Amino acid sequence: MKIDNFLQSKLLKGVIIGVGIFAVLTLVFSLGVFVGLEKAEYSFRWADQYHRNFGGPQGGFLGDFMGANRDFANANGSFGQIINIDAPSKILTVKDVSNVENNILVGDKTIIIYQRKNIKISDLKVDENVVIIGEPDNYGQIQAKLIRVMPPILKDSLPSNLNPQ
Repeated sequence: MKIDNFLQSKLLKGVIIGVGIFAVLTLVFSLGVFVGLEKAEYSFRWADQYHRNFGGPQGGFLGDFMGANRDFANANGSFGQIINIDAPSKILTVKDVSNVENNILVGDKTIIIYQRKNIKISDLKVDENVVIIGEPDNYGQIQAKLIRVMPPILKDSLPSNLNPQ
């Protein structure tokens, strides 16, 4: 009889609710740790592959320690000019406006748009300007979700201060 009373008591219900709340909090904390570790691992691998992907900084990692060059690379996209197309492995090399070369991985689900048409990687040409939106991988490359080919810029239509010589 005492066991039946214990199973129906408020104490048991309170203990079960307490254990449930503890389990939920532990799950939320674990999820936060997992996300933090994934971000840290990406940053580590990106820095580890920096020299291979970009040729490394000219002045070394601490060459411009107190200078103005403290910007981080945009890991989720790029804007610039295609300088190399490796169609068999589906990798584009894009030089952005800061003269940093980014490796862009083109997958089967990557959407490539020129004006209003969907095109293929084989339709892309070196020297075309592109905007890429995607996700970073663990090797400092961008897995493209969307590539938008921009129309060529007419140098005569630019203001004199923006016209490249």
